[in-house]
Amino acid sequence: MSFNSRGRLAAHASAFALAIAAGTAIGTAVQAADATTPSQVTEVVVTATRREERLKDVPESVTALSGTPLMVLGTSGQDIRQLAFSVPSLNIESSNGRTFPRFYIRGYGNTDFTSFASQPVSLIYDDVVQENPALKGFPVFDESDVEVLRGPQGTLFGRNTPAGVVKFESNKPQLGFDGGYYNISDGTYNTANFQGVYNFPLSQDAAMRLSVQDQHRATGSATRSTTPI
Repeated sequence: MSFNSRGRLAAHASAFALAIAAGTAIGTAVQAADATTPSQVTEVVVTATRREERLKDVPESVTALSGTPLMVLGTSGQDIRQLAFSVPSLNIESSNGRTFPRFYIRGYGNTDFTSFASQPVSLIYDDVVQENPALKGFPVFDESDVEVLRGPQGTLFGRNTPAGVVKFESNKPQLGFDGGYYNISDGTYNTANFQGVYNFPLSQDAAMRLSVQDQHRATGSATRSTTPI
């Protein structure tokens, strides 16, 4: 890893380490809860119909990712295209790396990804439509769940949803909780990934959640040597 990348990660890690030292780490709380609470099947709650419902009660074809499977995607530093490996009938491709991804559900999509092209799959983040192509390539980070709704979904989500909807719900602040976590990873080609989350209780009725991510990868140049004949 280059000096700049290592220094930036060290600075992020030190800041979040001091913050977490003052509160309660999420991982410790989870381990303590697991030690005292018997294992049980957790109900999956989704907002596919714009209200919270149990997944088995929703009259829609929905795939939901949450908890550990979703956290693994974020901590590995992968971009949104990795959802295609976890969701049936969803395909995500791109000709420009992580930027400007193209979504297909059940094979229905649009290869024309200009700013004015109509897309059959809509991406929605906390009920806000991300229609601009530049907004679709963000990493999967600090999300409560990801729901893939197979189309058509025009009744509840409007235009550009004949194939379906990819719906993100971010983690919300928690009242009365003071704590957080951070993850650091290092890889080849000076690849560095840092994630930090901290929840601040402001009062009995208010809280704030701070989420930070920094990703870096060096742009190396390949060299080729030739031997004259």
